[in-house]
Amino acid sequence: MTPLKTYLELCRISNLPTVWTNVLAAAVLSGAGLSLASYLPLALAMSCFYMAGMCFNDVCDREIDRLTQARRPLPSGRISLRRAIGLTCALFGLGLGLLGLSPHPLAMAAGLLLVGTIVFYDLHHKGNPFSVLVMATCRLLVFVVTALALIGQLNTWVLLAGGVQFGYVVLISLVARHENQSAHPLAFPVIPAMLAGISLLDGLLLAGLAGWPWLGCGVAGAALTWLAQRYVRGD
Repeated sequence: MTPLKTYLELCRISNLPTVWTNVLAAAVLSGAGLSLASYLPLALAMSCFYMAGMCFNDVCDREIDRLTQARRPLPSGRISLRRAIGLTCALFGLGLGLLGLSPHPLAMAAGLLLVGTIVFYDLHHKGNPFSVLVMATCRLLVFVVTALALIGQLNTWVLLAGGVQFGYVVLISLVARHENQSAHPLAFPVIPAMLAGISLLDGLLLAGLAGWPWLGCGVAGAALTWLAQRYVRGD
C-alpha cells in the first residue's frame, strides 16, 4: 500500500495554505461577506484543483524527472502512473462538483477555464518561455472563480489583488528558473520562502484594503506553509 505521505508529496500539499488565503482574500474583497458555509466549499474546490494540477504536472514530467528529480513519487516508483492519473481525474472532478454548489453559473464556467489553464500549463510548460505567465494566470483565476461564485461578478479590488499575485507568481517562477539553471544554487531555500510569501502577500493586501486585523491570516498562512514544507516539499 502506498504511504499517505507519498500522495501528499505528489500533490504538493504543503502549499495549500497559499490557496486558502487566496480564496480568503478574494472572498473578503468581493464584499460578499464571509461565512464558513460560503468559504469552505470554495477553499476545498480550489485546493482540489491545485492538487490535481501538481499531480498531473508530475505525470507529464515523469520522463524528465527521472533524470533531474528522481526523488519525486513517480520517477522513484513510489506511486504508479495509473494511480497518479486516477487521482488527478478524481481531484478535478471533486473540485468541479464542489464548485457546482455555487448559485452563480459563471462560477462553473470560470472553474472550467481554470482547469483548462492548469492542464494546458502541465502539458506545454517545458521549454515554453511564456509558461510563467500561464502559471500566474492559474493563480489569478483562483480570485476570479471565488468572486464569481460568491457574487456573480468581479470588482476592482478582487482584480487588483489577483493581479498583484499574478505578478508575484511570475517573479517566483523566474527565480526558480534561474536557480534551476544555476551551477551554484543558493544555500537559503529561496523558493519555499517565496511560496510562503504568497499568503503573506494576501495578508498585506487584505490589511491595506479591508483592515489590519486580516494581516494575521496572511501571517498564519505563511507560517503554516513554511512549517508544512519541512514535512512535504512544495517545490
